[in-house]
Amino acid sequence: MNNFENIILEQIESQVYCLTINRPKVLNALNQQTITELQAAIQIVATDASARVLLVTGSGEKAFVAGADIKQMQALAPLEAKAFSEQALATFRRLEMLDIPVIGLVNGFALGGGCELAMSCDFIFASENAKFGQPEVSLGVTAGFGGSQRLPRLVGRAMAMEMLVSGRMLDAQEAKQRGLVNHVYPQAELLEQGLKMAKKIIKNGPVAVKLTKELVQRGQDLDLENACAMESNLFGLCFATDEQSEGMSAFLDKRSAKF
Repeated sequence: MNNFENIILEQIESQVYCLTINRPKVLNALNQQTITELQAAIQIVATDASARVLLVTGSGEKAFVAGADIKQMQALAPLEAKAFSEQALATFRRLEMLDIPVIGLVNGFALGGGCELAMSCDFIFASENAKFGQPEVSLGVTAGFGGSQRLPRLVGRAMAMEMLVSGRMLDAQEAKQRGLVNHVYPQAELLEQGLKMAKKIIKNGPVAVKLTKELVQRGQDLDLENACAMESNLFGLCFATDEQSEGMSAFLDKRSAKF
């Protein structure tokens, strides 16, 4: 699908897209072209009304994304580096705010920009060989694609600080224990498990799923009173949809809902 050089976007099942970072020779490192292609791919998914779930992964068996492309970054001037950061931040935020669930399938190293990309997904399934880390300080720079902000929100301030200032990596099991990863699977089963979850999501009301994602994404930075008010408003909005009528009728009729 489409003529991308560094990524693959394909519809692997009805209503399910899979986006693969495809630079295995450099462990799927993110350069500016790859970020640009990511922007375009996300837009394709966003404009497909039939899309219900997006899976994000990396090609090969070693890495999801090993980081940003250091060879390209080394020569950047300060303002160029800032622009690269801003481009990646905007792209990852667009992924994060996509109105359908996004599942990260982390199949190896997810370091630096790779960890930041994974954290921009709604939740993460990891292979047993996955490694997560933000080692930017070893290069003499800070995280630049959102790592210093998303990591504390996911694993807590103290653990995030330890990882960010020491470069310490988490293996898949510890990442699960810390709340960064939902499930850990053998690498050969990762895509299958992601697809299985996608099918579970698709069985539910599409508007309700989209509104639920909006509530979680937008509500987490609000105070509790305003966040709950937003929930009440969107809950009420659901009663204007055909799927609310179908879902509740199906429950009372003891049959499967047809959304």
